[in-house]
Amino acid sequence: MLRLLSVIVTAAILWQFSGSLTLAQNQKPKQPDKFPPSPLENIIPDPLLSPLGDPTKLTPAQLQQLEPQLDQLNQEAAAKLQGGDALAAFELWNRELRLRRLYGSLTEVQALSRVGGIAFNQNNREEVQYITQRLQAIQQQTLSQPLLDLQLLRSLGGAYEQVRSPKQALEVYNRLLTVVLEQKNATAIIDTLKSIGEVHLAWFDYPQAATTYQQLLSLATAQGDKLNEVAYLQELAYIYEQGKDFQQSIKILNKLEQVYTAENNTTSLPKLKLAIASNYQVLAKENPALLPEAFKNYQQAYTTAWELEQYVDAGEALQQLITLYRSQGQINDALQTSQILIEAQTKASNFYGMMQAYDQIGQIYLEGKQYPQALGAFQKGLELAQQLKYDETYFTQQIEKLSKAN
Repeated sequence: MLRLLSVIVTAAILWQFSGSLTLAQNQKPKQPDKFPPSPLENIIPDPLLSPLGDPTKLTPAQLQQLEPQLDQLNQEAAAKLQGGDALAAFELWNRELRLRRLYGSLTEVQALSRVGGIAFNQNNREEVQYITQRLQAIQQQTLSQPLLDLQLLRSLGGAYEQVRSPKQALEVYNRLLTVVLEQKNATAIIDTLKSIGEVHLAWFDYPQAATTYQQLLSLATAQGDKLNEVAYLQELAYIYEQGKDFQQSIKILNKLEQVYTAENNTTSLPKLKLAIASNYQVLAKENPALLPEAFKNYQQAYTTAWELEQYVDAGEALQQLITLYRSQGQINDALQTSQILIEAQTKASNFYGMMQAYDQIGQIYLEGKQYPQALGAFQKGLELAQQLKYDETYFTQQIEKLSKAN
């Protein structure tokens, strides 16, 4: 009987210990928040408000009286940051931001945007988080209003950009776009689309950026706005190229060529043809049938540039042609084009370019084991190198190697 009682007591003790252990495991210490409570929401009495009475009942005159003191806080914060005391700087800025609420949402957002940009550049993650949270609260309040404040929405979008929150920025800008489209406000539509496009570009979202700039192009074309039509075509060509959509880039560049030709803007054609040729050259790596298009456009770039006496562009096109000829084993064409390149560099007074051209000719002759011709090219290159006081050792070594070989 006593033995049974002992077993029961022991079991009870173990059960209690087990329960206590489970409770202790379940009551783990609470992990600290990733970010402590926001100082922007910590509404504490401010010495600047004490002489003014109830902060919720400040008159316009009192607010005007207070404003220079807030500007002073901003200046003091900037001085602290410059002096290396970032902690004190952001304490001052947070104090300023709390007080800016008294002036309404637009003024507050503009201040949040300014300080947010500084915080991001200083890699102050906590401050960026606090400011982003405050912007979201203002956004929620703003969007709940029956009549939207469009200027405030624009400022919100810009502030989100400052703290690098593209998703929130696009959310605000798209809401703004919906409103201005309903209002048929052409200027505001264009400005908002530009803001959207810039956000997409800043975050390398080229497909979305292309969609936005296509909308801008359509608007410019419909309005007969030739200046912006050209600007949007140029931007689209860049976007498609960056997004590796070279076929679309060529289509846009061809449209741009039509515009330039219609406006008799021949000076821009050589660079345009260079860009088209470059795109075809990239595409030809996967589809060799497109290589003739690259040749054709480089040749057109060269001839047009030469006619316009744009010898730098002509030289670039010729150099690309030489590279292509060599890649296709067309050595005679490469050598002939190299001679024209020297003439172009001479007309452009580009002595360094001439020196490089002679080096290239020398290398081509070396590959073909035409040593006397290679020696002659390197000797001319050395003459230019001596004038430039650059790469003299390289050309001397090439000449010595060939002299010994002969």
